[in-house]
Amino acid sequence: MAPSTSSAITLQVNGEKHTLPVDHRTTLLDALRERLDLTGTKKGCDQGQCGACTVLVDGRRTVSCLQFAVAAEGREITTIEGVAEGGQLHPVQQAFLDLDGYQCGYCTPGQICSALGVIEEHAAGWPSAATADVRPEAGPAPLTAEEIRERMSGNLCRCGAYVSIVQAVARAAEAAEQGEDGADGEDKVKEAAA
Repeated sequence: MAPSTSSAITLQVNGEKHTLPVDHRTTLLDALRERLDLTGTKKGCDQGQCGACTVLVDGRRTVSCLQFAVAAEGREITTIEGVAEGGQLHPVQQAFLDLDGYQCGYCTPGQICSALGVIEEHAAGWPSAATADVRPEAGPAPLTAEEIRERMSGNLCRCGAYVSIVQAVARAAEAAEQGEDGADGEDKVKEAAA
């Protein structure tokens, strides 16, 4: 008897559990879009190169076209549909809206999920390839435009809204910092716009 090529899995998506049978080769992207009707996550290149399918898995950015659905069982998955809270836009979403960080909008869900990951990674002190001094005693690098561009480089925007995307990420990061320590972040947003 041949081994089964499918399983029933339970995915925790945006705070809700969904049990569904899937072929073992089904990507998380296809499970979200085709099985759970969460179509905010977009299929772009289907090769992990454009970032349109970016979601958060246990709070970390993941290109869902390269992740098998069975490997995501038992993990907390957040899609663009789960970012807003109670009808209130998340500060990242609001910054993209306010600063026109989108044009056609196709890449925007992946950009927003990636921005959420970027802000958390930066707050945790993770360096990027653009971080000049990675020594622990140097502390976290400022979230400059260069840092944001490097950290968001896995997300492509075919319309070229990169300047506004960088500004939106900077504004949302400042809102997150203000929420933590009440500091005034207008100067950093202006610096990221440069």
